[in-house]
Amino acid sequence: MKRYRVRPDDHVNLDDFDPRDDSAMPGDKDETLAESAKLQTKLDALQEMLFAEHKHKLLIVLQGMDTSGKDGATRFLMGGFNSQGVHIVSFKKPTDVELDHDYLWRVHAHAPGRGEIAIFNRSHYEDVLVVRVHELVPEDEWKKRYEQIRAFEELLTSTGTTILKFFLHISKDEQRERLQARIDDPEKRWKFAHGDVEERKLWSDYRKAYEDALSKTSTKEAPWYVVPSDRKWVRNFVIGSIVAETLEGLGMQYPQPVIEDTVIE
Repeated sequence: MKRYRVRPDDHVNLDDFDPRDDSAMPGDKDETLAESAKLQTKLDALQEMLFAEHKHKLLIVLQGMDTSGKDGATRFLMGGFNSQGVHIVSFKKPTDVELDHDYLWRVHAHAPGRGEIAIFNRSHYEDVLVVRVHELVPEDEWKKRYEQIRAFEELLTSTGTTILKFFLHISKDEQRERLQARIDDPEKRWKFAHGDVEERKLWSDYRKAYEDALSKTSTKEAPWYVVPSDRKWVRNFVIGSIVAETLEGLGMQYPQPVIEDTVIE
């Protein structure tokens, strides 16, 4: 899975990443789906150990263009996680109260505690993406935010949080098909918004904004992964594999309470 990782301070050109790449899969679609099911079982055991040990914290950031599969990736991960130890946050348009504070104020409040996993379905990166593309703040202000975000994530990692950031990379053609599917399927139509079409017109602007964010904020401690996401089964396997490998790398153990003198009547 290291092939998807953005090395610190690399210049990212998304043309170098194929959104349909399936070369790292364990087999064809059916074989990969079977392995993905095994991954969910592994994630269940690892997350239980994380919760029981009450030592480590894991933050998973999901970003991507509209329809890239942030909800689907979240559902896949939750298929292997116990909701007791996980909280999911979706950062929408800031409220008036949130706007009265710095832009990271609302984000820090949702960072995971010991033994917890937090999944950010959209995140603090909206403040160098949407804010930039729609010119909601001056350029000199959003440009400062790359270093501020790096400093914020350094604070989290230096206090015990492991951070994984996933950019769900889809092609413009795939987005068109997914948007059209929402219109054509009565059961998916509720997900369609005309604003999605307007945002699609800004594809090139968002792409540039993502390339800059990936280039400027992928660090050794808080790496970005560019996940090929035109195929949902590939997306899920890549994300699940990276999360599982990361949790395994924490060297977790179940706590061993003293029970020698305990007698159950």
